[in-house]
Amino acid sequence: MIELGVLFGLLVAGAAALIFVLLRRGNSGTQNVDGLLIEQARREQAHNDRVTYNAGAVDRTVPTLRDHDRP
Repeated sequence: MIELGVLFGLLVAGAAALIFVLLRRGNSGTQNVDGLLIEQARREQAHNDRVTYNAGAVDRTVPTLRDHDRP
């Protein structure tokens, strides 16, 4: 019974620590937008790569379960 109390006590202490850290950060905006611009550019590049290099664009065929090129 004591072990269960210790377990729940540790869980509550961990949750309280996480809440404290999140509340301490606040809702302050970033002072530097360079990181946001870099992240936006990478997201756009990843999207373009997914569109450019998908199976239909590369092979000009619809992907199927069987590969007819293999014997």
